[in-house]
Amino acid sequence: MSVCKVETDPGELGFDAARLARIDSHFARYVDDGRLAGWSVAVSRRGELAHVAHHGLRDLAGGLPVDDDTIWRIYSMTKPVTSVAALMLWEEGLLELTDPVSRYLPSFADQRVYTGGSAANPGTVPATEPVRLWHLLTHTAGLTYGFHHAHPVDEMYRAKGHEFSPPRGQDLAAACDVWASLPLLFQPGTEWNYGVNTDVLGRVVEVVSGQTLAEFFRDRIFTPLGMHDTGFQVHDTANLATLYVPRPGGGLVESKRMGAAITEEPVCLSGGGGLASTLYDYHRFTQMLRGGGELDGMRLLGPRTLAYATRNHLPGGRDLEEIGRPIFAESPYKGTGFGLGFSVVVDPAAGKQLQGLGEYGWGGLASTAFYLDPVEDVTVVFMTQLMPSSTHPIRPQLRVLVSQAVVS
Repeated sequence: MSVCKVETDPGELGFDAARLARIDSHFARYVDDGRLAGWSVAVSRRGELAHVAHHGLRDLAGGLPVDDDTIWRIYSMTKPVTSVAALMLWEEGLLELTDPVSRYLPSFADQRVYTGGSAANPGTVPATEPVRLWHLLTHTAGLTYGFHHAHPVDEMYRAKGHEFSPPRGQDLAAACDVWASLPLLFQPGTEWNYGVNTDVLGRVVEVVSGQTLAEFFRDRIFTPLGMHDTGFQVHDTANLATLYVPRPGGGLVESKRMGAAITEEPVCLSGGGGLASTLYDYHRFTQMLRGGGELDGMRLLGPRTLAYATRNHLPGGRDLEEIGRPIFAESPYKGTGFGLGFSVVVDPAAGKQLQGLGEYGWGGLASTAFYLDPVEDVTVVFMTQLMPSSTHPIRPQLRVLVSQAVVS
């Protein structure tokens, strides 16, 4: 495995080293009091690593420490990878953002939209326009997740066996057909709702490229970037972090059923949440983004494409507070828009978090997170394994702890 290693004095990058150390002492308390088992963090500026730290255990029962080799389930941090894959195909002229999804997945023709009623007897009307690829990239298609438990359509997903993932044995093509058969929450392009959008996008990548999503990721993204420990299955589990959920009354308990999924050969390649990765590998991915689509001479995207993808694409330039359904998401709603696969900060003051204008990133179900601040030229990756990610305010605290350490 490869190692994230600090090779530049933080002071030369405009960081106060003593202030950077506050990241470690703060999140060490999360481990000491039983809120997290362990974590890793990498902070870079101007393309140089300024701070790398590991703390705690990747497996509590075995007493195994977190280290450079630890493999983490990144869940929804898979979404930016899938979005990059789709944007690569767009650059090659193989698809258009305005294409109807039904051009590639015929089951998405003649969609209907929920208007009222129960999950067992919903009222629907025809969609006024087709679901398009840009709707998938921006989560404005009207698709949802069964685990939201916020809407009758969510219940309809669960009734089909789709809560956190498709039923055992159902592949991505079949899953997309199921989602296409269910009503949309709203007319495409009118609202924002976090859902299986990026999984559907992953299937489009497969159809257009003629490769499975695993093959496309390996050949076109992971191998060029040197992300050799990222994939849809972990074969050697010696370095795999255990997945935990909070124990009622305090402490942590292992989530065995969901935790085991990454060790099994995947039938459904989830572009929305199926990958595992290491701190080093995902740091490499963020450096490609930071480099305008290029890293170490390997270019995945053009800089104009990436700049376009990381601006707010929500209708009317609105933020998630105005256009988003009131469910949990990986970002604050106020002051945050959404681009082509990333959340994007459009008003730092509105969100009441220490964020920079244009900062973009995302997080995962097990409390992982990454972001890039293009103004300060800072990138951050944080890895841990606590589900769900709303258990503790890790992400806003991380932003404060990194930002307060930037002194020049």
